Amino acid sequence: MTTGISLLDALQTRMGWLSGRQKVVAENVANASTPGFKPHDLQAQDFGALMAGGSDAGGQMGMMVTNAMHIQMQTPLPAGAKEITSPDSETTMDGNSVVLEEQMLKMAESRQQFEAAVGFYEKSMSLVRMAIKAPGK
Repeated sequence: MTTGISLLDALQTRMGWLSGRQKVVAENVANASTPGFKPHDLQAQDFGALMAGGSDAGGQMGMMVTNAMHIQMQTPLPAGAKEITSPDSETTMDGNSVVLEEQMLKMAESRQQFEAAVGFYEKSMSLVRMAIKAPGK
């Protein structure tokens, strides 16, 4: 849903991207014991391009299938989000490279950024409401 206000549209896109990132990180955590699993992340967004009305660092919607034994995400990624392989700092003997501490940091970072985006969105909406209520001259 677009609002026609570039800041609000960019914030909606950002919140969708962050929500998708939480799903990818949750998939990584679910596969922390799966032999050979490599963690994934979403490609970073270009917020400047979003504000300019262009597309971000883009990609297509969907899921990356690496092995039939891996637990897969059930919902598609947000539009424009591209999933990439993002190995953590360590790999176990069975080839799994998920480090739970690093995944928890990503999850906390995404949560904080989502809360900030929601705050900006709410403040922007209150300013729009205030402008609508302002008496015309």
